[in-house]
Amino acid sequence: MSEDKKGYLTITNRKKVTTHRLREMKQQGEKISMLTAYDYSMASVIDQAGIDVILVGDSASNVMAGNTTTLPMTVEQMIYHGKSVMNAVKRAMVVVDMPFGSYQGNPYEAVGNAVKIMKETQADCLKLEGGKEVAESIRAILNAGIPVMGHLGLMPQSINKYGTYAVRATEDEEATKLLEDARLLQKIGCCSIVLEKIPAELAGKVTAELDIPTIGIGAGAQVDGQVLVMHDMLGLNKGFSPRFLRRYANLYDEITTAVRQYINDVKSSDFPSEEESY
Repeated sequence: MSEDKKGYLTITNRKKVTTHRLREMKQQGEKISMLTAYDYSMASVIDQAGIDVILVGDSASNVMAGNTTTLPMTVEQMIYHGKSVMNAVKRAMVVVDMPFGSYQGNPYEAVGNAVKIMKETQADCLKLEGGKEVAESIRAILNAGIPVMGHLGLMPQSINKYGTYAVRATEDEEATKLLEDARLLQKIGCCSIVLEKIPAELAGKVTAELDIPTIGIGAGAQVDGQVLVMHDMLGLNKGFSPRFLRRYANLYDEITTAVRQYINDVKSSDFPSEEESY
């Protein structure tokens, strides 16, 4: 990596990011950058900017469809978003979430859904939430030759069980289970694990023990990488302000200003001008 004229780190290795590359990054102490994307245009922008991993998250349910949870997303909807992103991406590793209900039951159904998503999106990897409870489904998917990224801690697909989006694994029992689940996911072959909204000390302990990378969201700085929802970090979503979120732009206000200027120019007949007419 090198710095550009503005002091930003630039990517000098333009080779496709793979599961193997993620493990290399952990071994070399290079942090992994990850953002969500759900469409061609934004995926193209963040891929060209140098992001390492793009997550086609079931958070599309919230930021794209306006649902209050991720639960309504279907396999077909995830395929639509996954294909749109894959059409844009040249370098980043693309991970697609398996939606609620597509893997929690019969492992054979889980494999069928996983194969369908991979064949139709041509993504690089799938992400599943859970540990021991979904281990058989994960094993079956891995046995089919499909890479799996795990997800532990706060698991949005289980929000109705939790009843709250509060920090998870603050008590010894849940923390012990999370660590055991992380070990299990590594043992059965997951390529990496997302750790969401857990104490930083616990996330650091998991990261130090595992050979596979950990990617945190609300899990402190001791993990191997970070992920944020693109709409949140760009300031498009003003109603969501958790402690872990850093906003890198304020696009909500910028877009509102631009739209209001456009409306004003149309109403006043300032747009289009003579130069903008044929």
